[in-house]
Amino acid sequence: MITESTINEAIEALFRGIEFQAQPAGLYDPLRYMIAIGGKRLRPKLCLTTYGIYADELTPSILQPAAGLEVFHSFTLIHDDIMDHSPLRRGHDTVWKKWDQDTAILSGDVMCIDAYKRIAQAPASVLPQAVALFSKTAAEVCDGQQMDMEFENWQVVSMDEYMQMIGLKTGVLLACSAEMGALIGGADAASQKHLYDFGYNLGLAFQVADDYLDAYGDQQVFGKPIGGDILNGKKSWLTIRAYEKGAVEVLEALEHKADTPSEQAAKIARVKAIYDSVDVAADARAAISSLSAAAVEKAASATMPAEGLASLKNFSSSLIGRNF
Repeated sequence: MITESTINEAIEALFRGIEFQAQPAGLYDPLRYMIAIGGKRLRPKLCLTTYGIYADELTPSILQPAAGLEVFHSFTLIHDDIMDHSPLRRGHDTVWKKWDQDTAILSGDVMCIDAYKRIAQAPASVLPQAVALFSKTAAEVCDGQQMDMEFENWQVVSMDEYMQMIGLKTGVLLACSAEMGALIGGADAASQKHLYDFGYNLGLAFQVADDYLDAYGDQQVFGKPIGGDILNGKKSWLTIRAYEKGAVEVLEALEHKADTPSEQAAKIARVKAIYDSVDVAADARAAISSLSAAAVEKAASATMPAEGLASLKNFSSSLIGRNF
Protein backbone atom coordinates (compact mmCIF):
# COMPACT_ATOMS: atom_id res chain seq x y z
CA MET A 1 0.00 0.00 0.00
CA ILE A 2 1.24 3.49 -0.85
CA THR A 3 1.34 6.04 1.96
CA GLU A 4 -0.39 9.41 1.94
CA SER A 5 2.92 11.26 2.24
CA THR A 6 4.27 9.44 -0.82
CA ILE A 7 1.12 10.33 -2.76
CA ASN A 8 1.33 13.99 -1.74
CA GLU A 9 4.98 14.20 -2.77
CA ALA A 10 4.22 12.53 -6.10
CA ILE A 11 1.38 14.96 -6.86
CA GLU A 12 3.55 17.96 -6.03
CA ALA A 13 6.31 16.69 -8.31
CA LEU A 14 3.84 15.73 -11.04
CA PHE A 15 2.26 19.16 -11.34
CA ARG A 16 5.50 21.02 -10.79
CA GLY A 17 6.92 19.22 -13.81
CA ILE A 18 3.82 18.98 -16.00
CA GLU A 19 4.49 20.01 -19.61
CA PHE A 20 2.37 21.26 -22.46
CA GLN A 21 3.32 21.97 -26.07
CA ALA A 22 5.43 25.12 -26.37
CA GLN A 23 3.91 26.66 -29.51
CA PRO A 24 1.68 28.37 -30.36
CA ALA A 25 2.22 30.04 -27.00
CA GLY A 26 -1.07 31.92 -27.25
CA LEU A 27 -2.89 28.57 -27.16
CA TYR A 28 -0.83 26.76 -24.53
CA ASP A 29 0.11 29.56 -22.12
CA PRO A 30 -3.41 29.52 -20.61
CA LEU A 31 -2.96 25.81 -19.85
CA ARG A 32 0.31 26.49 -18.04
CA TYR A 33 -1.40 29.37 -16.25
CA MET A 34 -4.30 27.24 -15.01
CA ILE A 35 -1.99 24.57 -13.63
CA ALA A 36 0.29 27.18 -12.04
CA ILE A 37 -2.50 28.88 -10.07
CA GLY A 38 -3.05 25.56 -8.37
CA GLY A 39 -5.97 24.05 -6.54
CA LYS A 40 -6.48 21.25 -4.06
CA ARG A 41 -5.69 18.50 -6.64
CA LEU A 42 -8.54 16.49 -5.08
CA ARG A 43 -9.20 14.32 -8.10
CA PRO A 44 -5.65 13.09 -8.75
CA LYS A 45 -5.15 12.62 -5.02
CA LEU A 46 -8.27 10.46 -4.76
CA CYS A 47 -7.20 8.51 -7.84
CA LEU A 48 -3.77 7.80 -6.38
CA THR A 49 -5.27 7.01 -2.98
CA THR A 50 -7.54 4.26 -4.32
CA TYR A 51 -4.75 3.02 -6.58
CA GLY A 52 -2.39 2.90 -3.62
CA ILE A 53 -4.73 0.59 -1.73
CA TYR A 54 -4.19 -2.13 -4.35
CA ALA A 55 -0.72 -1.36 -5.73
CA ASP A 56 2.73 -0.63 -4.31
CA GLU A 57 4.44 1.55 -6.93
CA LEU A 58 3.61 4.83 -8.64
CA THR A 59 4.43 4.62 -12.34
CA PRO A 60 3.57 6.81 -15.36
CA SER A 61 0.68 4.43 -16.15
CA ILE A 62 -1.17 5.80 -13.10
CA LEU A 63 0.45 9.22 -12.69
CA GLN A 64 -0.48 10.43 -16.17
CA PRO A 65 -4.16 9.37 -15.96
CA ALA A 66 -4.30 11.00 -12.51
CA ALA A 67 -2.90 14.19 -14.03
CA GLY A 68 -5.47 13.89 -16.83
CA LEU A 69 -8.29 14.07 -14.31
CA GLU A 70 -6.95 17.38 -12.99
CA VAL A 71 -6.32 18.74 -16.49
CA PHE A 72 -9.91 17.90 -17.41
CA HIS A 73 -11.19 19.58 -14.25
CA SER A 74 -9.20 22.69 -15.14
CA PHE A 75 -10.70 22.65 -18.64
CA THR A 76 -14.21 22.67 -17.14
CA LEU A 77 -13.26 25.63 -14.95
CA ILE A 78 -12.01 27.64 -17.94
CA HIS A 79 -15.33 27.18 -19.73
CA ASP A 80 -17.45 27.57 -16.56
CA ASP A 81 -15.82 30.94 -15.92
CA ILE A 82 -16.80 32.13 -19.39
CA MET A 83 -20.41 31.02 -18.91
CA ASP A 84 -20.60 32.52 -15.40
CA HIS A 85 -18.75 35.72 -16.43
CA SER A 86 -16.45 35.15 -13.44
CA PRO A 87 -13.47 37.53 -13.31
CA LEU A 88 -11.51 35.63 -10.63
CA ARG A 89 -10.48 32.03 -10.05
CA ARG A 90 -8.45 31.14 -6.95
CA GLY A 91 -7.70 34.82 -6.46
CA HIS A 92 -6.32 35.27 -9.99
CA ASP A 93 -7.80 36.58 -13.23
CA THR A 94 -9.75 33.91 -15.07
CA VAL A 95 -8.42 32.86 -18.47
CA TRP A 96 -11.08 34.76 -20.44
CA LYS A 97 -10.39 37.87 -18.36
CA LYS A 98 -6.60 37.64 -18.66
CA TRP A 99 -6.68 36.87 -22.40
CA ASP A 100 -10.12 36.94 -24.06
CA GLN A 101 -13.13 34.68 -24.56
CA ASP A 102 -11.99 33.24 -27.89
CA THR A 103 -8.64 32.24 -26.41
CA ALA A 104 -10.35 30.74 -23.36
CA ILE A 105 -12.68 28.64 -25.52
CA LEU A 106 -9.89 27.27 -27.71
CA SER A 107 -7.43 26.74 -24.86
CA GLY A 108 -10.14 24.94 -22.93
CA ASP A 109 -10.74 22.69 -25.93
CA VAL A 110 -7.09 21.74 -26.21
CA MET A 111 -6.93 21.18 -22.45
CA CYS A 112 -9.72 18.62 -22.79
CA ILE A 113 -7.77 16.91 -25.59
CA ASP A 114 -4.64 16.89 -23.42
CA ALA A 115 -6.61 15.19 -20.65
CA TYR A 116 -7.54 12.36 -23.03
CA LYS A 117 -3.91 11.95 -24.06
CA ARG A 118 -2.99 11.42 -20.43
CA ILE A 119 -5.86 9.02 -19.72
CA ALA A 120 -4.67 7.03 -22.76
CA GLN A 121 -1.43 6.23 -20.89
CA ALA A 122 -3.32 3.80 -18.64
CA PRO A 123 -2.05 0.21 -18.89
CA ALA A 124 -3.08 -1.54 -22.10
CA SER A 125 -4.86 -4.25 -20.10
CA VAL A 126 -7.43 -1.76 -18.76
CA LEU A 127 -7.21 1.00 -21.38
CA PRO A 128 -10.65 0.38 -22.96
CA GLN A 129 -12.33 0.50 -19.54
CA ALA A 130 -10.38 3.60 -18.50
CA VAL A 131 -11.29 5.52 -21.67
CA ALA A 132 -14.93 4.41 -21.47
CA LEU A 133 -15.18 5.50 -17.83
CA PHE A 134 -13.58 8.85 -18.53
CA SER A 135 -15.65 9.53 -21.66
CA LYS A 136 -18.90 8.75 -19.84
CA THR A 137 -17.85 11.06 -17.01
CA ALA A 138 -16.83 13.89 -19.33
CA ALA A 139 -20.23 13.85 -21.02
CA GLU A 140 -22.03 13.76 -17.67
CA VAL A 141 -20.12 16.80 -16.41
CA CYS A 142 -21.38 18.69 -19.46
CA ASP A 143 -24.91 17.46 -18.72
CA GLY A 144 -24.61 18.87 -15.21
CA GLN A 145 -23.34 22.23 -16.41
CA GLN A 146 -26.25 22.51 -18.84
CA MET A 147 -28.72 21.73 -16.05
CA ASP A 148 -27.07 24.34 -13.83
CA MET A 149 -27.46 26.98 -16.53
CA GLU A 150 -31.08 26.03 -17.17
CA PHE A 151 -31.90 26.27 -13.48
CA GLU A 152 -31.08 29.99 -13.62
CA ASN A 153 -34.25 30.48 -15.66
CA TRP A 154 -36.46 28.19 -13.59
CA GLN A 155 -38.52 29.76 -10.84
CA VAL A 156 -38.57 26.58 -8.78
CA VAL A 157 -36.02 23.75 -8.69
CA SER A 158 -36.82 20.64 -6.66
CA MET A 159 -34.29 19.07 -4.32
CA ASP A 160 -34.23 15.90 -6.44
CA GLU A 161 -33.41 17.97 -9.53
CA TYR A 162 -30.72 19.88 -7.68
CA MET A 163 -29.07 16.73 -6.30
CA GLN A 164 -29.09 15.22 -9.79
CA MET A 165 -27.38 18.33 -11.13
CA ILE A 166 -24.61 18.44 -8.52
CA GLY A 167 -24.16 14.70 -8.90
CA LEU A 168 -23.37 15.27 -12.57
CA LYS A 169 -21.45 18.51 -12.22
CA THR A 170 -19.38 17.56 -9.15
CA GLY A 171 -20.03 14.00 -8.05
CA VAL A 172 -19.21 12.01 -11.16
CA LEU A 173 -15.67 13.33 -11.60
CA LEU A 174 -14.74 12.44 -8.03
CA ALA A 175 -16.44 9.08 -8.58
CA CYS A 176 -14.46 8.56 -11.78
CA SER A 177 -11.24 9.45 -9.96
CA ALA A 178 -11.89 6.86 -7.27
CA GLU A 179 -12.79 4.13 -9.76
CA MET A 180 -9.93 4.99 -12.12
CA GLY A 181 -7.34 4.45 -9.39
CA ALA A 182 -8.95 1.17 -8.34
CA LEU A 183 -9.19 -0.01 -11.96
CA ILE A 184 -5.53 0.67 -12.74
CA GLY A 185 -4.48 -0.63 -9.32
CA GLY A 186 -6.06 -4.03 -9.99
CA ALA A 187 -9.14 -4.00 -7.74
CA ASP A 188 -11.93 -6.43 -8.55
CA ALA A 189 -14.94 -5.14 -10.49
CA ALA A 190 -17.26 -5.02 -7.49
CA SER A 191 -14.76 -3.01 -5.46
CA GLN A 192 -14.32 -0.58 -8.36
CA LYS A 193 -18.09 0.05 -8.32
CA HIS A 194 -18.18 0.53 -4.55
CA LEU A 195 -15.35 3.05 -4.79
CA TYR A 196 -17.15 4.87 -7.60
CA ASP A 197 -20.13 5.19 -5.25
CA PHE A 198 -17.80 6.40 -2.49
CA GLY A 199 -16.53 9.21 -4.71
CA TYR A 200 -20.01 10.11 -5.92
CA ASN A 201 -21.48 10.49 -2.42
CA LEU A 202 -18.41 12.35 -1.29
CA GLY A 203 -18.86 14.75 -4.21
CA LEU A 204 -22.45 15.42 -3.14
CA ALA A 205 -21.34 16.10 0.43
CA PHE A 206 -18.59 18.40 -0.85
CA GLN A 207 -21.02 20.47 -2.94
CA VAL A 208 -23.62 20.80 -0.18
CA ALA A 209 -20.81 21.86 2.16
CA ASP A 210 -19.69 24.43 -0.41
CA ASP A 211 -23.24 25.81 -0.59
CA TYR A 212 -23.42 25.96 3.20
CA LEU A 213 -20.09 27.71 3.56
CA ASP A 214 -21.00 30.27 0.91
CA ALA A 215 -23.59 31.58 3.35
CA TYR A 216 -22.23 30.59 6.76
CA GLY A 217 -18.49 30.13 6.32
CA ASP A 218 -15.52 32.17 7.45
CA GLN A 219 -14.21 34.11 4.45
CA GLN A 220 -10.60 33.64 5.57
CA VAL A 221 -11.08 29.86 5.66
CA PHE A 222 -13.50 29.55 2.73
CA GLY A 223 -11.17 31.50 0.44
CA LYS A 224 -13.79 33.63 -1.31
CA PRO A 225 -16.34 36.27 -0.31
CA ILE A 226 -19.29 35.05 1.71
CA GLY A 227 -22.70 35.41 0.06
CA GLY A 228 -21.61 35.02 -3.56
CA ASP A 229 -24.41 32.59 -4.38
CA ILE A 230 -26.95 34.95 -2.84
CA LEU A 231 -25.70 37.97 -4.78
CA ASN A 232 -25.73 35.96 -8.01
CA GLY A 233 -29.26 34.72 -7.34
CA LYS A 234 -28.17 31.07 -7.50
CA LYS A 235 -30.57 28.40 -6.32
CA SER A 236 -28.31 26.65 -3.84
CA TRP A 237 -29.12 23.70 -1.58
CA LEU A 238 -30.03 26.20 1.14
CA THR A 239 -32.43 28.12 -1.10
CA ILE A 240 -34.20 24.99 -2.27
CA ARG A 241 -34.51 23.64 1.28
CA ALA A 242 -35.88 26.97 2.55
CA TYR A 243 -38.51 26.95 -0.21
CA GLU A 244 -39.40 23.34 0.62
CA LYS A 245 -39.98 24.37 4.23
CA GLY A 246 -42.43 27.09 3.23
CA ALA A 247 -40.17 30.15 3.02
CA VAL A 248 -41.36 30.99 -0.50
CA GLU A 249 -40.24 34.60 -0.05
CA VAL A 250 -36.66 33.44 -0.49
CA LEU A 251 -37.09 33.42 -4.28
CA GLU A 252 -38.13 37.07 -4.40
CA ALA A 253 -35.29 38.00 -2.05
CA LEU A 254 -32.78 36.28 -4.33
CA GLU A 255 -34.03 38.18 -7.37
CA HIS A 256 -33.78 41.57 -5.65
CA LYS A 257 -31.19 43.82 -7.34
CA ALA A 258 -28.21 44.86 -5.26
CA ASP A 259 -25.63 47.11 -6.93
CA THR A 260 -23.94 49.06 -4.16
CA PRO A 261 -21.98 47.50 -1.29
CA SER A 262 -24.67 48.49 1.19
CA GLU A 263 -27.41 46.99 -1.00
CA GLN A 264 -25.40 43.80 -1.36
CA ALA A 265 -24.86 43.52 2.38
CA ALA A 266 -28.59 44.07 2.95
CA LYS A 267 -29.49 41.38 0.39
CA ILE A 268 -27.17 38.83 1.99
CA ALA A 269 -28.54 39.66 5.43
CA ARG A 270 -32.15 39.36 4.26
CA VAL A 271 -31.67 35.99 2.57
CA LYS A 272 -29.74 34.60 5.54
CA ALA A 273 -32.50 35.78 7.86
CA ILE A 274 -34.96 33.75 5.78
CA TYR A 275 -32.63 30.76 5.98
CA ASP A 276 -32.42 31.19 9.74
CA SER A 277 -36.19 31.45 10.09
CA VAL A 278 -36.56 27.85 8.91
CA ASP A 279 -33.17 26.63 10.21
CA VAL A 280 -31.83 25.36 6.91
CA ALA A 281 -28.27 25.59 8.24
CA ALA A 282 -28.98 22.68 10.58
CA ASP A 283 -30.58 20.76 7.72
CA ALA A 284 -27.50 21.33 5.55
CA ARG A 285 -25.14 20.15 8.27
CA ALA A 286 -27.23 17.00 8.70
CA ALA A 287 -27.22 16.37 4.94
CA ILE A 288 -23.44 16.79 4.75
CA SER A 289 -22.92 14.34 7.60
CA SER A 290 -25.36 11.85 6.09
CA LEU A 291 -23.76 11.98 2.64
CA SER A 292 -20.26 11.67 4.10
CA ALA A 293 -21.34 8.64 6.13
CA ALA A 294 -22.93 7.10 3.04
CA ALA A 295 -19.66 7.56 1.16
CA VAL A 296 -17.66 5.74 3.84
CA GLU A 297 -20.28 2.98 3.96
CA LYS A 298 -19.85 2.44 0.21
CA ALA A 299 -16.08 2.27 0.61
CA ALA A 300 -16.43 -0.25 3.43
CA SER A 301 -18.19 -2.61 1.00
CA ALA A 302 -15.09 -2.81 -1.21
CA THR A 303 -12.50 -5.53 -0.69
CA MET A 304 -9.46 -3.86 0.85
CA PRO A 305 -7.19 -4.00 3.91
CA ALA A 306 -8.18 -2.06 7.02
CA GLU A 307 -5.47 0.49 6.26
CA GLY A 308 -7.11 1.19 2.91
CA LEU A 309 -10.46 2.00 4.46
CA ALA A 310 -8.71 4.19 7.02
CA SER A 311 -7.04 6.14 4.21
CA LEU A 312 -10.41 6.75 2.54
CA LYS A 313 -11.97 7.85 5.81
CA ASN A 314 -9.07 10.25 6.22
CA PHE A 315 -9.54 11.54 2.66
CA SER A 316 -13.24 12.10 3.35
CA SER A 317 -12.51 14.01 6.56
CA SER A 318 -9.85 16.16 4.93
CA LEU A 319 -12.06 16.95 1.95
CA ILE A 320 -15.04 18.07 4.00
CA GLY A 321 -12.55 19.33 6.53
CA ARG A 322 -15.01 20.86 8.96
CA ASN A 323 -17.30 19.78 11.77
CA PHE A 324 -20.84 19.76 10.42
